[in-house]
Amino acid sequence: MQRRSVSLRLGTSAVLGLSLVAAACGGGGSDGGDSATGITVDKGVQDALSSTTTPGSATTVAAKPEPKTMDEWEKLWTAERAAVVKRIKDNKWGLSADGKTVTGPEGFTIDVSKCAVGWSNTEGLTDTAFKVGGTLALSGTLADYGNYGKSIDTLLAYYGDKGAFKDSNGKTRKAVYIQKDDAYDPAKTIPLVDELLDSEKAFAIWTLGTGPTMKTYDKLNQRCVPDLIAMTGHPAWADPINHPWTSGAPVPSYTTETQLWGTFIEQRLGEFPTDKKVVVCALVMNNDFGKVYDAGFRSYVAQSAKLKDRVEFVTETIEPTAPTITDPMTTLGSKNCAFYIAMTAGTSCTQSVVEAAQNGMKEKVKYLFQPLTCAGTSFISKEKVGGDGTASKGWHMFNPGIKDIKDPTLSADPWMVFIKDLLTKKGIDPNSSSSLGNGFGYAWPFVQTLLVAQELPGGLTRTNLVVAHRTLSMTPPTHLYGIKLEMNGNKDAYLIEGGQFAVFDSTKQVWELEGSRIDLNGKSSLCAWSQSTSKCS
Repeated sequence: MQRRSVSLRLGTSAVLGLSLVAAACGGGGSDGGDSATGITVDKGVQDALSSTTTPGSATTVAAKPEPKTMDEWEKLWTAERAAVVKRIKDNKWGLSADGKTVTGPEGFTIDVSKCAVGWSNTEGLTDTAFKVGGTLALSGTLADYGNYGKSIDTLLAYYGDKGAFKDSNGKTRKAVYIQKDDAYDPAKTIPLVDELLDSEKAFAIWTLGTGPTMKTYDKLNQRCVPDLIAMTGHPAWADPINHPWTSGAPVPSYTTETQLWGTFIEQRLGEFPTDKKVVVCALVMNNDFGKVYDAGFRSYVAQSAKLKDRVEFVTETIEPTAPTITDPMTTLGSKNCAFYIAMTAGTSCTQSVVEAAQNGMKEKVKYLFQPLTCAGTSFISKEKVGGDGTASKGWHMFNPGIKDIKDPTLSADPWMVFIKDLLTKKGIDPNSSSSLGNGFGYAWPFVQTLLVAQELPGGLTRTNLVVAHRTLSMTPPTHLYGIKLEMNGNKDAYLIEGGQFAVFDSTKQVWELEGSRIDLNGKSSLCAWSQSTSKCS
């Protein structure tokens, strides 16, 4: 298997006919009906795919050799940051001389005169430090994602101790990372964000989860406080026009993922009898996160000539705090599912594997899918599912391209060696959770954004931070080589739009990549999310 192959087109064997949909919120339940509305095919993605050649082919291009050492990586990033800084300076983007308007690439603008009374461009900064406040799940069913905070704190401390955060005004700072446990409960997130804003006076905020972010991103944008790289892949964060201070995870959006699932199913319809419905079953988390998965998939089915009359979509819902999922999984196990998709996160990903093995779905359901929210081996390893680990054998995933810190085949990867060493020195076991490696997927682009922002006129400010972020174009060490991390003002609001399908090998305890590398960089449409209608406009 070529784990380092780079494809800048989609192999049609992997995703022939993919259409990204800005989906409306469809109703749940086990009725199998189509309740999606507001279906919109993403023309940019469709056009990109239509240029592929014969089925099973992929157009590949040679990439520069992957850096072999951390010194080589740092040299590459230094050159890439310099190019971003030059682009910003050459175009004179940033805060206007009168302090009223921020400009950036592709029409990106912010009217800071509309920021909340008393707003400061440098709140949370001193001559020696800057405060970053975070809310994330340190307890509850999604507590494994609390490991993100450990990685964020570790990388910020590393660059701070190196003296890397020295801005154009000559101020050298270290990060003060303050994280608070909201247990993935939006009702807890709201007062915690208020505390970080009003008591801690944080320079920037970091939220985890769709629900918590959804309940606070209006306020943070009204207060003109950056919440960059929020730890959620909901398409709502791709809204630089109405919510310029918020952006999403370095993974393809959940809506994109649903379209890839749909295409995967289209290509396998021939494996099933034509005189019967193909039943696709899903366990859906009952919140804004699960609903966008549900709606995205329903929308894709409704617009697919191959699926709309062949597929019966059956769902069961669970609450985010549900301690077990036995009952809904038992119900799904009675539905003759051909495909099963876990549209969930956290503990329920592991529980899906265990329940499917116990209730017979593992033998009866031909294709079982984990979501990208549970990327890595931690949620599916034999230590979690029990026994010899064979319960996880053959499960599928659309991997968002992020490297798994627990993958033994990456033991010599210079980035993996580097971050494992950093964690070990802080007394953190690198092998304790894949989420530690995933956390660096958030930390690294934030550090790079800081390093660009501080080189701009005026040094490190909130407005320079957001302009740097909206102009970022770099090569991440956290993802499979060849996947680009890039934003472009009002034209491209997604950091990462790539990945690769994978199948779990329970013997090796690794996700084995299969098919062609998927790169949709710059192809996904913006999403002005309406909370009242639960859809993009």
